[in-house]
Amino acid sequence: MKKAKITLLVAFLGIVLALGISCKKSNSAPNMPQTLYDSLGGTAMVPDPAMQGAMIEKGRLGIRSVVDSAIFVIAADTSINSYFKVLLQEVSSGNLSGFNALSKNLTDFFCVATGAKNFSYTGKDMVSAHNPATNPRMNGKAMNDDFDSFVADVVIAAKKNGLPDYLIARLGTIINSVRSQVVQA
Repeated sequence: MKKAKITLLVAFLGIVLALGISCKKSNSAPNMPQTLYDSLGGTAMVPDPAMQGAMIEKGRLGIRSVVDSAIFVIAADTSINSYFKVLLQEVSSGNLSGFNALSKNLTDFFCVATGAKNFSYTGKDMVSAHNPATNPRMNGKAMNDDFDSFVADVVIAAKKNGLPDYLIARLGTIINSVRSQVVQA
């Protein structure tokens, strides 16, 4: 039943993306910018709420906000949080180094994947990052149901951060493009 709901959610996001429609005016796509990164705020500089006195690209801040929210949603999701035992143990003991590294890597990955020009992703490739044999921080290989749960958690995080449906659909397309590399079981 849960898999059917997730499949329907992914299908819905794909339809929204393909048709570019929305029910609410505030959720409709304006003239579409060139990249998803531009839609998320692009290169406009804004104060970084995590670092007093520092500036950050608005697009990067938006992506980082969704990534950090998603990490917390996933941490509470008992269907997939067992894959992140190392991270959860570190955070529980007050060690945020793994959280900060994961946040940076995912933020970099999504910045590049959404069209940002000022960042690069230097983390592991998706296969190595999700294989416990090459990444001891992973506790098992993911299955399709796990990936569906991850997508659902990212959608929750994106909605918490006020992303409109058409942007969530575009983000969903990016996430689903790496499914075959992440799902290894």
